[in-house]
Amino acid sequence: MRALRDAGAVIVGKTVTTEFAASEPRGTRNPWNTAHTPGGSSSGSAAAVAVGAVSAALGTQVIGSVLRPASFCGCIGFKPSVNAINREGSHDYQSQSCTGILAASLADAWQVAREIVARVGGDAGTPGLQGPDKMPPSEKPRRLAVLETGGWEAASVGAKQRLGEYVMRLKSAGIEIRTRNNDDKVAALETDLVNAMELSHRCNGWETRWFIRTMRERDEAALSRNILERAQRYEDMTLADHRADLKERARVRAAHAELAANCDACITLSAPSQAPEGLGSTGNPEFNVPASLLGVPAVSLPVFDLNDMPLGLQVIGYFDRDADLFAAAAWLMSSLTPPR
Repeated sequence: MRALRDAGAVIVGKTVTTEFAASEPRGTRNPWNTAHTPGGSSSGSAAAVAVGAVSAALGTQVIGSVLRPASFCGCIGFKPSVNAINREGSHDYQSQSCTGILAASLADAWQVAREIVARVGGDAGTPGLQGPDKMPPSEKPRRLAVLETGGWEAASVGAKQRLGEYVMRLKSAGIEIRTRNNDDKVAALETDLVNAMELSHRCNGWETRWFIRTMRERDEAALSRNILERAQRYEDMTLADHRADLKERARVRAAHAELAANCDACITLSAPSQAPEGLGSTGNPEFNVPASLLGVPAVSLPVFDLNDMPLGLQVIGYFDRDADLFAAAAWLMSSLTPPR
């Protein structure tokens, strides 16, 4: 916040988030239909941008807490490369966690990120977000990989149809499409990502055990059943278990990095469908897990409409190449956005 104030930003206030930036909702409603969830954990930030109260807001993502609410609320969601935006002062030190931006436009998202990094850099010992001061110019991608990820089974027929139609538009525009059916490296990555959710939860579970244990000792009655059950699930993990998980995560990240030689970016849905009805859940995050596990930048673009509610297209880039991601996303947003 200090960096943004120094840049001249007007800080309006603190929006609602979920419990410990996890998955226990705190009452925020979706502006498109107040009977539906706005997603989470950055629920209040996404809703505030969606109604036009602010042009940009901050959030964090360890699993899907920026991209999913952006998709559900119809705004831009930017999850940068791991360590790209300084997290000093936050209690969140998890290795997959990122400070992210929810914004009304790609240009707003890039400017907010750059203004922060220009003043406080990235996480300690890292170069921080790299790229120009202004948003990178639009650049048409030559080749894109379409990922199904572990979320494909949960995706609605309508969501799959929207993505399929969009891919056809990309092909018509002369962009080569690679999938698990015509590219061995994409197929291998898809296989690696099947267990992305569990691997991410295991990494996060080990890294947050001490914190949740401390909170339980202070006031267990104040914690939700959700957070208590999550803590219990990973209580018996050992250091050897955690080291094995980190080794596997590094292997999957290396496999994804190899795609950079052939594909400018990957695309998929930002969520299985439009925001589900009810306020008891923040929605299914499986489409968001890959970018978090891989530690790479991703954006959710509000280009789809399903059952009179927004649904995002997710564009996933490569580590420390956030500017390249924005260039491709800008072209996709301006050149091939379907009518809403």
